[in-house]
Amino acid sequence: MRAVVIIVCSRPMSKPRYRAVQHGGSADDVEAAFYEALQTSDIEQMMACWADEDDIVCVLPGNPRLVGATAIRSGFTNLFAGGTVYARPERLRKVESLGSAVHNVLERVDLVTNESTRQVWLVATNVYFKTAQGWRLVAHHASSGQNEAAEATQSGQVLH
Repeated sequence: MRAVVIIVCSRPMSKPRYRAVQHGGSADDVEAAFYEALQTSDIEQMMACWADEDDIVCVLPGNPRLVGATAIRSGFTNLFAGGTVYARPERLRKVESLGSAVHNVLERVDLVTNESTRQVWLVATNVYFKTAQGWRLVAHHASSGQNEAAEATQSGQVLH
């Protein structure tokens, strides 16, 4: 007797579209995919960047903390409904280890209205964990906007 196996897929099997979902990528790859998703209002790409964990968190400026994939998807769906988000990360500062990475960026955001375009800066922290599926975002926290890219630095002191 021969066994026949039938596999039914709800979507065609194909090469992964987004670098963030590929195995062996980096936290930098996921971050690039995250900001690309913001600029293209692509909710599927956005969610492909996030870890499959109950306690993932996201804080968007002026909004409450979003906990879990369902809340995060809803938050970004609402954000995308307002139009394209022209956000570009600049001045990356990062700390990495074997299984985690913390990126802090100044986000340059162009607010486009019918009358004009205004530029604001957000300070955002993105936390990535290396999971069985590759690097994934576990936290994104963005501050309220400022009119200039302010940054205070001090060197020469090492904390131990």
